[in-house]
Formats: sequence, structure tokens, C-alpha cells
Amino acid sequence: MKEKNLLILSLLLLTCVTNAQVYQWRGPNRNGIIPEKGLLKAWPDIGPELLWSFNSLGDGHTSVGPGKDRLFITGLEGNTGFLFAFDYNGKLLWKVPYGPEWTENYIGPRSTPVIIEDRVYFQSGYGVVYCINAGMGEIVWSVDLLKEYGGKKVTWGLVENLLVVGDRIICTPGGLKNNIVALDRVTGKLLWSSPGNGRASAYCSSIYVKHNETDLIITTTDGSVIGIDANSGQAYWHFPQNQGNHIHANMPLYSDGIIYCATEEADSDNGMVAIKLSDDGKKVTKLWRNRELMNLMEGFILLDGLIYGSVYEAGKWFCVDAKNGTVIHSFSGLSDGIILLADGLFYCYTKKGEVALVSADRNAFSIISHFRVPMGDGPHFSHPVIHKGKLYIRHGRALMVYRIS
Repeated sequence: MKEKNLLILSLLLLTCVTNAQVYQWRGPNRNGIIPEKGLLKAWPDIGPELLWSFNSLGDGHTSVGPGKDRLFITGLEGNTGFLFAFDYNGKLLWKVPYGPEWTENYIGPRSTPVIIEDRVYFQSGYGVVYCINAGMGEIVWSVDLLKEYGGKKVTWGLVENLLVVGDRIICTPGGLKNNIVALDRVTGKLLWSSPGNGRASAYCSSIYVKHNETDLIITTTDGSVIGIDANSGQAYWHFPQNQGNHIHANMPLYSDGIIYCATEEADSDNGMVAIKLSDDGKKVTKLWRNRELMNLMEGFILLDGLIYGSVYEAGKWFCVDAKNGTVIHSFSGLSDGIILLADGLFYCYTKKGEVALVSADRNAFSIISHFRVPMGDGPHFSHPVIHKGKLYIRHGRALMVYRIS
């Protein structure tokens, strides 16, 4: 009876991952599909209405993390990272320092905050995970993944948008022994540790998958996609995926027993790959690999059996048959960049600072409306956020909020 009760409790906790009140990285289901309705089907020539902006975030590449009555974002000033809290009308409620932040290259924070009830969670570029009170910004707990779990410092700083699974925060120290760990989100204490593949963290954010009767955490560390048990950390499988600079910044996507991963460089174990899970989720086999589909960190969308995304630094967008990896058609009228889907249309944010509203299907891409981001500096790396009829775009020190409903 005790084991049965523990199982029921575990399943109840895991359902929190699909709770729409938790806006995780790239949407509540971490797949780039935003469940918003009633959005504009076209924008004015100058773009949608700019509701408010803030031009003093400091350096950084994070996106906003929406909470119940306020939103959160991080920035770098000097050598220190700051957490900012705004109300939804743009009023700065507070700004608090949390600790040293990445200053070695592409400076600034990398991990977008995720908010659960009255707690804000994120990770610094130096691998410190923070839990901060959403009310006034006090640090509740912090864990240094490099010091406590043998994590490895990597070239461009640890970049992980933390995964929340019930009572767990999933992190990737990239250590030989503690490759992936689950922390209690209330206390920060270790719940389980997995050896994974024993390779360094590779800038990837993990996903939770319920596959038949098996709960999985799937991510990509240096050299391979890996699958581990979400309840115990037991390592089940790893599948080769390489990149010369050890970058695997795209989250995997999962659908109907198949995992899709993409990165840049077209060598024998690269590009976009589809791998099929066994019925129990404890083994995988390759379904297909397309070495043309080199997408480094912009994300891609899986919709109705089709995959949409861009080719890194090629100025080309593709539509791919998810069954076999065949390119159905491509489009070269837009620089490559980030992609989201909301209310039936694609939102594309390019490396050149263009924001485009796009219609796409099996037959063609079509740009409906577009505008250029007017503020900020540096590369356009931050992923846009769509929340309650508003589009949030961070460009360097600037945050811009547009009405799109």
C-alpha cells in the first residue's frame, strides 16, 4: 500500500509539468507552440503597437519569464547579475542582485527564469542555480553545480533553461558522475543524480516525456542525445549527435514515440535526426537523419507531421516531412532565426532583427507582416515570448512589449 501511495503521489506531481500556469522555456510544453487565441492575423506596416519598453536591463540574452501578476528577466551590470520584476503594465517593481554572472564572451545571463507559485528559478552562466522569492527578490536557496556536483565549465557559459517536473528542478552540471541531477524545488536538495553519458553540458535544455508507462528526461550533452528515467535518474540510452564547437542548444522535440534533434555542421552524426523510442522507452533506433537541416539554437516547430525552422546562417527556411526527413520546400525570403507558433501563425525573429508573421503549410511560406526591432544592441539571440496577447522581445539591454491581440 505504501508503494502504491508513493506511485500515485509521483504521478500527481509529474502532472505539474503540463500545468498551463507554468510558462516554461518556449511555452508551457517547451515545444515552441504557444496556446494563445485571438491574436492579430496581420500587423500595421510599422508593426504592432508598442505598449511599453525598458532600455536599462544590462547585458544579457534571456527572455522574460511570466508569473501570476508580474514578469521577470535578468541582466548584467559590471560583473553582477540582476533579477528584474515588472508588472504587466511595464512598471519596474524591483531589481535585485543575485551574484556573479557571465562576462567572458557574449556577456550576460543565459537562463530564462521559470516561475512556480511564489518562486523564480534560473541558472547563472557560471552554473549556480537560484531559487528567488517572487515577492521581493530574496534568495531562498542557491546551488553551485560546478562545486557541489563536479560540473564542467564550458566555453560559452552554462546555458540551460531549467526544466520543472512536479517537485523537481532538472539541471545538467555535465559532470562525469553527476551528469544530470534533480533538485527539490523547495529546498534545493539533491533528489537524484544520473551519470548520463559522462560528457559536458552542451547548452541544451531538457524535456520531460511520458512515453507509454515510462517517464523520461531527454536532453543532449556533448556528443549524444541521452534518455534517463525521470523518477530515478537511471541512464537508459545515448545516441550520437556531434558538433565541432560542442554546441547543442536546441531542445529535443517529442511526438508519438519519436524524438527530433537538430544542430549545426553536416558531418556523419549531425544535422537533424529522428530517433524512435522502444515501447518501454529504454532503447532507441535511428529513423532518419538529414544533414542539410543545420539549426544551431533557433528552435524548430513540429506541426501536423511537418517540421518548420531555419538553416543556420544560410538565410533559408524549410518545411520537412517528419516521417522521413525529406525537405518538402524551402524559402529564402527571410534571414534565419528563431521560430514560434501561436494561433495558427508562425512568429519568426531573425538574426538581423526582423520580426515576421508568417503563414506556412505543406505548399509554401508566406510573409504576412514584418517589422524591424527598433531598440537594443548586440546579437539577436533572445527568444521572443508570447503571453496573454502580448509579444515580448529582448534585444541586449532593451525589452520591448507589443500588443498582438
